[in-house]
Amino acid sequence: ACVPCPSSRASRALAFQAPPPSLSSLSHSDVTFVVGQEQQKVFAHRCVLACRCQAFQGMLGQGPAGSEDSPSSIPPQGPFILGNVQPEVFLAVIEFLYTNSVTLNSHIALEVLTSSVEYGLQDLCKLCVKFIKDTLSVEQVCEALQAAVTYGQADLQQHCLAFIEGCTAAVVRTQGFHELSDVVLARVLRSDRLAVDELDLVQAVREWAHVSSAVLERPVPEVAALPVRELRLPLLAPSELVTLESHNQRDLLIPAESIAAAWRSHALRKGSGVPSRLCRPRRGTRPRDHHRHLDPHAK
Repeated sequence: ACVPCPSSRASRALAFQAPPPSLSSLSHSDVTFVVGQEQQKVFAHRCVLACRCQAFQGMLGQGPAGSEDSPSSIPPQGPFILGNVQPEVFLAVIEFLYTNSVTLNSHIALEVLTSSVEYGLQDLCKLCVKFIKDTLSVEQVCEALQAAVTYGQADLQQHCLAFIEGCTAAVVRTQGFHELSDVVLARVLRSDRLAVDELDLVQAVREWAHVSSAVLERPVPEVAALPVRELRLPLLAPSELVTLESHNQRDLLIPAESIAAAWRSHALRKGSGVPSRLCRPRRGTRPRDHHRHLDPHAK
């Protein structure tokens, strides 16, 4: 089993054995990579990389068979330019290929996970996921969740969602929250266990929408269309809905019909005409007098 080394939480390692003395200057190497904007040279052995990773086998192998004088029969000589990856991340991948272990820290773990998916290294992917789960923080959980969804890591998704549910109020103030995609944010908002009041959640989504609108250069209502459907407006008191309408006149974040449905639930003293999930208080919802009128049998 993997055993974390006894260093700080941000730099714990998952390792089965010690790495080679220097992955950036291996003796008798026969292939060179030029990595990152720093153009750092990384030396390695073709046979090791090709045997351990099919992606490298394709990169380093011979071309189509031809005559003895055909250049296509000669393996590419390099150096191979990898400008879009950090040297520290690439060295972690190389370390894994040589030792079946990896030394990770919180600054590179998600990028190493990305590389493990790109290179088809399932065992490295598992080590990255374990490290990310063991060192998850408020500041990084949203980025980890986004990566988990992108790469289909269901176990990591559930772990991140449970973490967010435990400290929602802190998470929604992070930069990572503002960088979530609309699909992933909507998935978070479907949870009944978010530890935050609905009014605060509406404000967090509004801030997220304005950031996304600026980044994507699209109108606020357009970028927020999917997450806004998960806001539970019937949980808000009439005075809060009045304030919400006032704010909404400035950015049109919430469709008028959604606000109208919330008002209707107050007028009818029940959640009539509103999806039942939007009438369920979350774990962090502050009690309001009208909640007793919402359908107690909503599922």
